[in-house]
Amino acid sequence: MKKLLLIEDNDDIRENTAEILELANYKVTTAENGKVGVEKALAEKPDLIICDVMMPVLDGYGVLHLLNMNPELKGIPFIFLTAKAERSDFRRGMEMGADDYITKPFTEIELLSAIESRFKKMDILQKHYEADADGMHEMLNDFGGNKNLQSFTDNRNSNQYKKKQVIYSEGNHPVRLFYIEKGKVKTFKTNNDGKELTVGLFGEGEFFGYTALLEGTIYKETAEALEDTEVVVIPKEEFEILLKSSKEATQKFIKLLAKNVSEKEEQLLGLAYNSLRRRVADALLTLHTKYKKEDQENFSMQISREDLANIAATATESLIRTLSDFKSEKLIEIKGGSITILNEQKLQQMLN
Repeated sequence: MKKLLLIEDNDDIRENTAEILELANYKVTTAENGKVGVEKALAEKPDLIICDVMMPVLDGYGVLHLLNMNPELKGIPFIFLTAKAERSDFRRGMEMGADDYITKPFTEIELLSAIESRFKKMDILQKHYEADADGMHEMLNDFGGNKNLQSFTDNRNSNQYKKKQVIYSEGNHPVRLFYIEKGKVKTFKTNNDGKELTVGLFGEGEFFGYTALLEGTIYKETAEALEDTEVVVIPKEEFEILLKSSKEATQKFIKLLAKNVSEKEEQLLGLAYNSLRRRVADALLTLHTKYKKEDQENFSMQISREDLANIAATATESLIRTLSDFKSEKLIEIKGGSITILNEQKLQQMLN
């Protein structure tokens, strides 16, 4: 049973509102002023607080300020309940961190709907989403509205990129977000000697090019099609509207996109300390994890030896020798330029 704290100085309103909430199967604690309300919040740790604005001893703004200063209470959903409907009061409360604002007189449906909406958003914030297109679609759907992944990418023209064609270049300023409808894309960095290191791999149903947009900086890598690819281009302005449409959606979107940070740290650690055989095995397994379809028994990939060498951070000649060793050990099969993984387990257990 969810616990609610109702802070209201008017006896009739407090009693009637508490009765409505109890009938809706909430456990309700009441307080007659802001000071008592803060004390009961500390003692009860409610799941949600409904608080009047104009009260003796300590008003609603003071209550919210004290709650925000307390690590144990900060973040509890907070709904203002007041007879004041001026826009300036509404804006002040929301700027302080209130989640909603109900003006008196209110109906039972208005009150219960506001509470249910806050609990639904809290459930979404605590929900785990996978770091892929399905997870992003589910997250945006949960937050509602017409800003889900499908409507965000549907009915748009797609750009066609040939294999090896550059989509954007390191050092340029971002003006759009990219979404892959078909094909594969890599992102890579180049050193002063022209040597490349692949830092990102993307497939169908994934966004890319978002990091520079979120940071407001230039591209720190170049994006190139690994094969013939169809990409939906979304203007920067529309991406910003999506992020601004919901504070909670923005938080989840950024967390979802940032999940790859630890994976990249592991990749860099492996490139720095792993043997050549282990790096090549890890490169094959990375492609396997990224692009293998569910109905594939043995994963097969068409990728140039140069691109694979850039993923493994080695010279192309060294990669070819290692692939030849893996073939003789029956870990992989090479036929017509295509590489098929025959023994995924042994590749995963490759000694350093």
